[in-house]
Amino acid sequence: MREQGQLCRSLQTAPIPSGVISQTKLIVSPRMNHNHTIVVGRKISENTVTHRHPPITAMFEAILTSSSQITFSASSSSIISHLFPIKNRSRHTRQSFGGSFACTIRCKAVEIAAAESGIKEEKRKKGRYALENLTTWLLKQEQAGNIDAELTVVLSGISMACKQIASLLQRSSIINLTGAQGTINIQGEDQKKLDVISNELFCNCLRSSGRTGIIVSEEEDAPVAVEETNSGNYIVVFDPIDGSANIDTALTTGSIFGIYGPDEQCLFDIEDDSTLDEAKQRCIINACQPGKNLLAAGYCLYSSSVVFTVSIGKGVFAFTLDPTFGEFVLTHEDIKIPKTGKIYSFNEGNYELWDGKLQSYLGYLRQPGPPNGKPYSGRYIGCFVGEIHRMLLYGGIYGNPKSKNSKNGNLRLLYECAPMSYLVEQAGGKATDGHQRILDIKPQQIHQRAPIFIGSPDEVDRLQQYLA
Repeated sequence: MREQGQLCRSLQTAPIPSGVISQTKLIVSPRMNHNHTIVVGRKISENTVTHRHPPITAMFEAILTSSSQITFSASSSSIISHLFPIKNRSRHTRQSFGGSFACTIRCKAVEIAAAESGIKEEKRKKGRYALENLTTWLLKQEQAGNIDAELTVVLSGISMACKQIASLLQRSSIINLTGAQGTINIQGEDQKKLDVISNELFCNCLRSSGRTGIIVSEEEDAPVAVEETNSGNYIVVFDPIDGSANIDTALTTGSIFGIYGPDEQCLFDIEDDSTLDEAKQRCIINACQPGKNLLAAGYCLYSSSVVFTVSIGKGVFAFTLDPTFGEFVLTHEDIKIPKTGKIYSFNEGNYELWDGKLQSYLGYLRQPGPPNGKPYSGRYIGCFVGEIHRMLLYGGIYGNPKSKNSKNGNLRLLYECAPMSYLVEQAGGKATDGHQRILDIKPQQIHQRAPIFIGSPDEVDRLQQYLA
């Protein structure tokens, strides 16, 4: 009681904190007895008073808004005059009731202010100290029934591979991991040293998880079936280093992955000298699924920060690697791509090789337009992961179209286009090859290429109008 009295006295001189109370209402209702109960958020006094008016109960209700003042529907003196006419109350009654009423209103206001401040303080402390890492987030998703324990293990294994790759990239010039390996992959591309090493890291982390049955990589000629003793049921497709041409100049690179469930189990041992027999053909058929069958997909961005972005079909979440303790920390929750954007990303060095309809669309982007009378800004990183990461946050459109030299585009459908399209659609965007949705296309080959246009929904819709 002493503390409440002190709060009442302090309120008379101290302003109410901003965002607490701006309006109050006095609600009066009759009762069929002779007790007057005045309530201000709680009962404060009960006196037997005999007069000709019916007894009433006054209820004070505080309404939380954004003002820093206290206003009343009526002043305390007018309220008391209405409740107790002057000829029916003594001087003592007027003084004691008026003082008690005003003090209690102030006390309740202080209590509300303190409670509101406590909530804000709790949120502030939680935002500063309560970090949620990737492992905790995955366990919460498992508890909520969004994923099973085996998928949690697979995603944890992929995140471990990404940490190792990030460390190697940061030290690549120091430990002589720049430059070419001297080999060529199945697509006819020169392999960088880190292409080969990153592929091994991914494969080893997935094998050791004990939950992966088939591995499909850009750097492997054919699907790799995990040994039966170590095998699980998931099919994991990935590009271990996207944008590897940027490694030697320390520019943006990334890793892309997608996880499918099996149509049927495909488990067998692989020998180094084995060929594509009937069992391995079944593996290819098993792995060639449309993107709409994905259970999870994501990427890891290696740049000024290392960002692990993932979706399990319940939105898109991004985790930034904190190098002080080596954990991915949740930094972007439920990402939503803007419906429109003012950035386009095409390799315009190939402009003359593109279709006339696409050239007309790019001409439109270069014209000054609303809202600021400026054209779209052209940005091209040379790394699919970097383009998509920027687009998820700022909107816009990315295109890797077919050309006279590349009839099917340059990006691989299974482990580049499909996982990224899955992510963008989960964030509210769209992805198409110019005619149909990317996630509806079923690959016929492991390394099949496809043109792609991906980004903000309004921007992709506008592009399709030009291509129609």
